[in-house]
Order: sequence, then C-alpha cells, then structure tokens
Amino acid sequence: MMPQSVYIHIPFCTNKCYYCDFNSFVTNNPQLIWDYLDALKSEMELTFSQQPIEQVKTIFVGGGTPTFLDHAQMRAFLEIVQKQLGKYWAADIEFSMEANPGTTDVEKLRIMRELGVNRLSFGVQSFDDALLKRLGRIHDQEAVYRSIDNAKKVGFDNFSIDLMFGLPDQTLDIFRQTLDKAFGLGTTHFSAYSLKVEENTLFHTLYQKDQLPLPSEETELEMYMVLIEEMERHGYKQYEISNFAKLGFESKHNKTYWLNREYYGVGAGAHGYVCGQRHVNAGPLAIYMQKCKEGLPRVEQFEVPREDAMEEQMILGLRLREGVDLSAFASRFGATVYDVFGTIIEEEIAKGMLEEQDGFLKLTNQGLPLGNEVFARFLR
Repeated sequence: MMPQSVYIHIPFCTNKCYYCDFNSFVTNNPQLIWDYLDALKSEMELTFSQQPIEQVKTIFVGGGTPTFLDHAQMRAFLEIVQKQLGKYWAADIEFSMEANPGTTDVEKLRIMRELGVNRLSFGVQSFDDALLKRLGRIHDQEAVYRSIDNAKKVGFDNFSIDLMFGLPDQTLDIFRQTLDKAFGLGTTHFSAYSLKVEENTLFHTLYQKDQLPLPSEETELEMYMVLIEEMERHGYKQYEISNFAKLGFESKHNKTYWLNREYYGVGAGAHGYVCGQRHVNAGPLAIYMQKCKEGLPRVEQFEVPREDAMEEQMILGLRLREGVDLSAFASRFGATVYDVFGTIIEEEIAKGMLEEQDGFLKLTNQGLPLGNEVFARFLR
C-alpha cells in the first residue's frame, strides 16, 4: 500500500527564533516565494507520477511559517495541493497547517478554510510576553487570542497549540500561568516540548558562553509532571510523550510517524519514507529549486534495512502511551519483539521502565520521564 500521508514544507519566516534549527529562511522578496511554489509544484508532479497516490488521509504543512505566505501566495499554494491531491482525499481527511500568531488574518484564514485546511497548529510557546521576546518570537499573548478568534470566525474548530518549557528564566509559576491561559482557549490539542539547545542557533552560542540561564533538570522535570497532571485534569489525554488531546482529536498525521508508517515528504529539506526507502531533499533554497528543474530535489535516498526498521518501530512506538502493538510488529517483521529484543525488554521490565498490557509494550509512568534512556537501549 502506498503512503496515505503527505508532509509539505514551506520554509519562509518573518524572523529566525533564537532556538530554531529548522530549515527556514527570512526573506522580503516575494518573487523568491513564487519561484519556490513553482519548484514545489514540479516536485509534487514528478513525485506523484513516479510513486502514485491511492488515497490521502492526512496532509501536514509545516515550516518555517506556512502562514507567512500572503493571500495570493496562499491561494496559489493551496490550489497546487488541491490539483495534485484533491481527488485522492479521504472523506475524513485531516489537513493541518502550522500557523504563527500575528501572521494570520480573517481573509487568509478564509482562503485556507475554503481550500481544504481543517486543522490549525499555532506556535504559541508561552503566554509570558517577556519570555516570548526572549525566544525571538514576533507575537505577544494578545496576538494569540486574536488569531484564535479570527480562526473561529471563519469556521475552524480543530486547533492545536505548541507550548515550551525549560526556557531561560522560566519558573514553575510562569509555566503554570501559561497553562492556565492556554486552557482558557478551548483548543482540542496541545503539543508541549522541553527546550533543546541545538547547534547553529543563537541559544547555542549563548549556552556555550554560559549566558543562557536555564532551569535545573529537577525544575524541568517538575514542569513536565505538572504538565501531565494539569492536562489530565482539564480533559486532555496524553497519547504521546509530548502530545495531549481531547477525545478523538489526536493528530492523525503525527501518529503516522510514531507508528513508523510511510509518508510522502515534499519541499526544501523535507524527509520522506516511501516503498521502504527514506529520502532527504536539498535544504538550501537555491539548490532545491535548481534540482527541481532537473528532476527530484533529493540529496540522499536509501533503503531502510530490516534491522533498522525494527529499531525504529520500537523507538517511535514507545513514544505513544499505548505503546508498541505486539501483533502488528510480528505481522510486519515475521518475528516477535521478544525474538529480537527479548533481553533488553526483560531488563527494562525488571527496572520498572516497561510493561506489557493488553497486547502492547509501553513505558510505565516511572519510565515516561526517562524515555530517551529506554529508547537508546534499542539502538544496536
């Protein structure tokens, strides 16, 4: 079966946030964006002619900031998506687009809704204005309220919000206040991540100079445990290590990744996984666009060995709170998880990190904050 999920990358941003290492670019050149959309169209046409689509159940447009596109660019982009994918859409398709508060208005949101987008993922990060400035974000909390209100006006009712914790000078009280304000928005989904200081970011430079006052590991862990407790108290089920949703509003697209299923990936720097092969697209815009004139813009493509696929199935699947489906693993690989990883699993069960329940192998509550240590055991 061909993939039923599509990831599309729009790499443009108003500015580069201080923690961001994503493939994103700041530009004030409208023609560059139009040229990029032309290249994206070419890549989609060639990709889907070589690896034909059967059905599309999820589309996710990420970035960058996809809502950086102006009204005309947004319409043109979504018309490309409609032309390439529209006839294959499942009746219950989940079509998500990332959005930054301050980059949407009623008219842009109306265009998005009209052309099929039915789920928005807002990069809020915090409701503390000083902290937002510290992160290099362009919005304040008022922009968040305004963006959500505008989206509701045009008919959106499925929202996700990204939050961050473990930020410079962020206290537990500040994080609790952010959670309180976030719950007041009535959204259907939350993603909440601890800050990772990545290379090639301003935060990494400051960290190396000992100028990034991060909370202690103990405080960061406390924030995570408060996050889980408060999400549950407000009716958001934790279905993945960093993701929480009202019943029926889990991200279908992201579950594609955690279930280690295949997906199309198009756009500058995008990754894809089709027919047992993973690929990586060129990231720099000039290289990506030139390669699209010559064919597919790939700089790396490789077959995933069976052993690697089994490791990925465990590491990704254990991120889900339900865990790894043991029968699905055996069906896919012709061997049980105990045949392949028996000693590791027994040791982690003995340590109280893993448990088997109702045909699934999953992290225990004790193992949840230490997930990365458990995942590392499955890398050979």
